[in-house]
This record gives sequence, structure tokens and C-alpha cells, in this order.
Amino acid sequence: MIKKIILLIVTLLSLLSANTLEKKPILISAQDAVNLINTNNVIFVSGDNQDLYRLGHIKGSVQMHAYNLHQSDIMGKISCPPFFTCPDKAASYIGSKGIDNSTLVIAYDKTNGINASGVYAYFKSYGHKNIRILNGGLNAIRKLDPSQKIYDSIYEELQNQDEPIQEDDYSRLHDVEANLLVVKGEENSITPKTYTINEDSLDYSRVVDKLDVKYAMQDILENGKKSDFIIIDSRSIEEIIGEKKVNGVVRGGHIPGAIFLEISNLYDSNNSLSFKNEQELATLFESYGVTKDKTIYAYCHVGSEKSSKIATALEILGYENAKIYTGSWNEWGNDLSLPVKR
Repeated sequence: MIKKIILLIVTLLSLLSANTLEKKPILISAQDAVNLINTNNVIFVSGDNQDLYRLGHIKGSVQMHAYNLHQSDIMGKISCPPFFTCPDKAASYIGSKGIDNSTLVIAYDKTNGINASGVYAYFKSYGHKNIRILNGGLNAIRKLDPSQKIYDSIYEELQNQDEPIQEDDYSRLHDVEANLLVVKGEENSITPKTYTINEDSLDYSRVVDKLDVKYAMQDILENGKKSDFIIIDSRSIEEIIGEKKVNGVVRGGHIPGAIFLEISNLYDSNNSLSFKNEQELATLFESYGVTKDKTIYAYCHVGSEKSSKIATALEILGYENAKIYTGSWNEWGNDLSLPVKR
């Protein structure tokens, strides 16, 4: 009997240990991330567009604009739903950025976490588990960089002086510039790597297609708050009420039965962090009736931006059934067989 009890305890401890190991953090602080810049098998990925990347990016990072990770035809149809793009194309693109399956990917954007969340969702959907989001983004790294403080001080001094700026003054800036963690310019030359995505690695737990969303919509319209589903629209109010149509979508409006959650509510403006703390996030979602017993579908315009941040925030809180509608309004608004409410 005693042996059986001991065996049961050992088994339970083993399961707890395994679960602890499997539960990896989603966010990484700037304090931890700064030590990983330009280290082996770690790639920082900017989710911002090319223009923002040129104006400032983490040294050695690559650029993967979140908006463009969603790939569809002229009518918004995705080739391999529920994924942002077909796995073979995704594998080729990821490998072209010098990333392989063992690389630690740290997704970031300028500050608010929307584009970083899109990059995070993209990698997660193809089964890449070794990925984090830099909480606070580019600006958080700038604040920790002693060279940035020196550079900013010299720049301010030169801006305020009465005399014309001399060549020696520019040299002072250039000398410091070489040591900055956040730099300007184009992406460095990249040595491609082989990235593999197979059927077993695809993760369907965080992405969903329009048929599932349509079923959820019908259930919500039939059962109201008793429905097992919640659909969250995170776009602007102009898009939601149909006054604004974005990038060629033929119809404005929103999915009937959806609730509207302003994405800025997730951002910790007091501390310039991409996400509020867990307690604040929990209180926010509970105030909208978004509870863990529901299956939640989030959408925006293309799925790889605002709705990815909604789903990421819910994942941080331990919601197991929070999914991104990857086609989002780009697909729904262009499919005339689907209902729209304004």
C-alpha cells in the first residue's frame, strides 16, 4: 500500500514538473532581452513596416511586417485556411530570414505590441514554440542603452548651440552611433537557413477559419450571453460601424454578434509596456464578459495585427480557447454570402 502511495506521489510530481517545463513565458523583458542581442541562435524580428524599420531597429534584427504575414487573393481568400499563408511558403520565408527550427525568436515592434503579436501568432501557428514578445518593444531597449543616453545628450547639445554644427560635432555623434543597440538603415545581409514545417507541427489551437466563425456567430445570435462563443472585433469604430473600408474590402461593418474591444486598453501606457499586468488584463476581459469557459474568436482587418494582440493577451492569462480568425475582415467583408451588420 505504501509503495503504491509513493509511486502515485512520484507520478504526480513528474506530471507537475513536465507541465511546468512546457509552460514557457510569452513575454520577455527588455532587461532580459538586451543580453541576447547579437548572440548565437537568437533572432530579433521586427513586425513593423519597412519605413519604421529603417528609422530604427534592434541591431542585427530582421524585418517581417506583421500586416504582410496575412496573404490572400484580391477578394481576401486565404489559400490554406486557417493559416496566414500556406506552410511551404511560410517555411521558405522564415528560412530566408536566417531562422531555423531551433532559433529563439524575439518579436518586437516600436512599442505597443500589436505587430509583435502578429509575428508571435504567425510563428506559433506553424509550431515554433521557442518565441517571445519583447514587452515594451524598441523603446524599452533604447531606455536601457547607455550609449543611447550619450547620443541623445550630444544631439540635444548640438541642436541648442548657437554656432553652426561643425564636422567634428558630427564625428562625436558617429563615434557613439557605432555602439548603439537601436540603429537606423536597411536589414543586414542574411544567410538563409532551412526551416521545416510539417503536418505534425501545425498548431490549430490558436487559429480559426471563417466557417468556424460563422458557426459561432449563429450560436451567439441564437443564444445570446448563454452562447459558448464570443467574437471580438478590435478594429476602429469607423470600420465597425461601416463608415470606413480598408484596402479594397467591398463592405464595411462587423460580424453580427461581435463585441468591440479597443486595443489601446491592453497597453500599459504608465510604464510604456506592450501589455498591462495580468491582474489588469483579467479585470478588463472580465468587464467585457470574456471568460475562460467560452471559446473566443478575435478578428481585425487581416488577423496578424490587433486580433493577434487580443489572443496573445488571453493566452498570457491562460485562456485555452482564444483563437485568431486569420481571414478577418479582409475575408469576411469580401465574401458576399456572409452577413454583415453596420
